Amino acid sequence: MDTMRDRLAPAVSRLLDEDPRVAVVLAEIGRDGFTDAWRRHPDRVINVGIREQLLVGAGAGLALTGMRPILHTFASFLVERPFEQVKLDLGHQGVGAVLVSAAASFDWPAGGYTHMAPGDVALLDTLDGWTVHVPGHPDEAEALLRHAVAAGDDKVYVRLSVQSNADRRPVDGKHFVTVREGSSGVVIAVGPLLDAVLTATEGLDATVLYATTVRPFDAAALRRATETAGTDVVLVEPYLAGTSASAANDALRDVSHRVLGLGVRRAELRRYGTAEEHTAAHGLDARSLRERISAFLGTRAGAGIASAPDA
Repeated sequence: MDTMRDRLAPAVSRLLDEDPRVAVVLAEIGRDGFTDAWRRHPDRVINVGIREQLLVGAGAGLALTGMRPILHTFASFLVERPFEQVKLDLGHQGVGAVLVSAAASFDWPAGGYTHMAPGDVALLDTLDGWTVHVPGHPDEAEALLRHAVAAGDDKVYVRLSVQSNADRRPVDGKHFVTVREGSSGVVIAVGPLLDAVLTATEGLDATVLYATTVRPFDAAALRRATETAGTDVVLVEPYLAGTSASAANDALRDVSHRVLGLGVRRAELRRYGTAEEHTAAHGLDARSLRERISAFLGTRAGAGIASAPDA
C-alpha cells in the first residue's frame, strides 16, 4: 500500500489543475514530486529553499492576495521552527492556509530529534481557530486534504504519517466515527492508532470512537457515547500524551468523569531504532495499550496479543 505522503503530490497536482486559487509552497522537501505540476503551473508551485520561516510567510502573502496556499514540509519544520510566522503571518493577519506535514511524531527516527514533532498539535492548540486533521489511511488523507482546500480561507493542519491502518474509514472532516460499542468506557483512537486500539480492546466491553479530525473536537460524539458506555474516557493519540484531555474534559464538564491520556511520552528517546520500536517504547503498541486501558477501565486484559519488543 502506498503511504499518505505518496498521495500528496498527485492529489495536490490535481487540485492545482482544478482550482486556479490553489498554490503550493515547498521548502526543498518533497519538491521532486511536483516537477510536472511546476511545468504546468510555474507561478503556483513555489520552492523557497531551506527557509521554513519564509515558507509560512510566502504562504500568508499568497493568502492575502486571495489564493489558497498549501504549505508542505516535515512537521518539525512546518509547525515548530516557524511558529512565530504561523502565529503572526497567518493568525494575526487573519488569513488561512493548508499546512500539510510529514514525519509525524517519529516516522523517521534516523533523522534524530530534529525531525520529530510529538508536540505539534499541542503547540497549535495555543492558537485560535485551527482545524486539525489526523488521517489514519492514505485514502482518508486524500479526502481530508480536499476538505481542507475547500474550507474557505480557514487555517487547517493535515498531519500525515507513514504509519497507517489496514482499512480506510468514512471521514467527513468533522465527526468521530463509532467503530465498536460497549458499556464499560469510551476509547478514542486517533488516526493511525486505530488498528492498535482495536486489537488492544478486543473482547473488552468498551466503545471505540475513531477520530481523524481532532480540532474542532467532536464533543457531541463523545457525550453520546458516554450515555451508554459510561464516563471513563481513554484518549489514544499519536502525538504528545494528553493533548486532547482538556477538550474531553470540556465536553463532559457537567458530569462526573475520568480521562486517561495515552500518547507519546514527554521523555526524549535518545536512540534511533525504528518507528515500530519507538511506538512500543512509548507504550502505544497493542499489548501495552491493552494493559493500560484495562487497568483504567477496571477490566481484565485477555491473552493473545504478542509481546512488545523491549524498549
